[in-house]
Amino acid sequence: MSKASLPPASYEQALQELERLVGELESGQMPLDQVLAGYQRGATLLAYCRDKLTAVEQQIEVLDNGTLKPWKPE
Repeated sequence: MSKASLPPASYEQALQELERLVGELESGQMPLDQVLAGYQRGATLLAYCRDKLTAVEQQIEVLDNGTLKPWKPE
């Protein structure tokens, strides 16, 4: 199984890999076949991160009795 098909171990790992991929894609130095693979992997990582954030948001809503409150740093 290639790294491109492996799910990330954590949100943080997915975000780190996504940031690296974006940097590589923006550099313009990748061969075309790698650009397509990188874009596909990036889309997968982005979906993973969105799903994780949505799940956490839903858990917070439950903890706050159905109301999502704005976060205020203390």
